[in-house]
Amino acid sequence: MTEVRITLIGGPTALIEVEGFRLLTDPTFDAPGHYELPHVTLEKLAAPSLSAEDIGAVDAVLLSHDQHADNLDHGGRDFLGRAGRVLTTVAGAGRLGGKVEGLSPWQNVDLVKGDRALTVTATPARHGPAGIEPLAGDVIGFVVAPKSAAGRAIYITGDTVWYDGVAEVARRFPARLVLPFAGAAQTRGPFHLTMDTNDTIETARAFKDALIVPVHTDGWAHFRQNAQDLKISFDALGFGARLRLLSPGIPTTIEIDETPTGVR
Repeated sequence: MTEVRITLIGGPTALIEVEGFRLLTDPTFDAPGHYELPHVTLEKLAAPSLSAEDIGAVDAVLLSHDQHADNLDHGGRDFLGRAGRVLTTVAGAGRLGGKVEGLSPWQNVDLVKGDRALTVTATPARHGPAGIEPLAGDVIGFVVAPKSAAGRAIYITGDTVWYDGVAEVARRFPARLVLPFAGAAQTRGPFHLTMDTNDTIETARAFKDALIVPVHTDGWAHFRQNAQDLKISFDALGFGARLRLLSPGIPTTIEIDETPTGVR
């Protein structure tokens, strides 16, 4: 049995505590405000549920990408310096510099603490429809697995839609806990850049034994769907029990084992 504790900070930012390690996804700690990007303005609507000081030290930041403020804002950039390690895309590591480590899809590294270890594998992600890559830039997700229990993997999708790359993650890693970056983000065109309800449902079907714990569903003006939309859809299809919604700032403990539907 592997115990995982997840605390939603806001947007894509969640503290994941597993096997004695503290991992933080896409850090965003700014107050509400506007961000001028080259082709679009993003508006943050909600403050984080916990501050960077509240979080304290973490063993690693799992940064899906650095080029968009809704995944790495000013406070998040400041936070990177206090993390034990920072893992992100190869392009992002080049931009951020310092101790930031760049990973290509399917490349993995180990996090080690005493006699405990986690393997972190970068996974493919596509930040919108086919052909968006030159505009959206590189993105990765992550699979986190205890070295002693590889069958109890956690999959963090990063900003992606459902496509063949996510399906391949499901074929290679039968994860028991999946954190999809949902919210159906939409900015410049009539298409979404992150998972909508249909994408999240397809992901749940692919990871048939996994509990689905969505993040990146609320707090920004460019999100077109939210966590409650996911709940309505999952309930209507009869597998609402596989969806776990997080309350910001409140730790949620999930137990994973290696039996079918081994989450609770």
